[in-house]
Amino acid sequence: MKTQDFTTTIMVQQTPKEIFNAINNVRDWWQGEIDGDTKKLNDEFTYRMEEFHFSKQKIVEVIPYEKVVWLVTESKLNFTKDKSEWTGTKIIFEISEINNKTQLRFTHSGLVPKFECYEDCSNAWTQLVQQSLLSLITTGKGKKVF
Repeated sequence: MKTQDFTTTIMVQQTPKEIFNAINNVRDWWQGEIDGDTKKLNDEFTYRMEEFHFSKQKIVEVIPYEKVVWLVTESKLNFTKDKSEWTGTKIIFEISEINNKTQLRFTHSGLVPKFECYEDCSNAWTQLVQQSLLSLITTGKGKKVF
């Protein structure tokens, strides 16, 4: 069965280590207020974008230079009826080498088309991954996308 979780992929020349380090430097690519540690297993951090979005993430899996998984333990999306749509979902970063390039596959597992926020959230993730995180990986500086 084909998954409907939101996913997007980028390919770069940089090493898996450079991508891994950029992912964990959350404040430099995910715009908004980040509070807490974002680098190792069991770290917890909160994200807030003005009055629209609050979420709390726990890093539940780390395989250096290969994979990072965040579990959303709490969420409040003020633009949806079910403000906790993200709670219990996972944000997954998978790094692999393909044809002398490095691929980053981003998946928000549980963010599916039936969610009220799917269109807005998938558009935001696309911009964050394909513009801001990509810029951080390739230039050392994230890009403001909204």
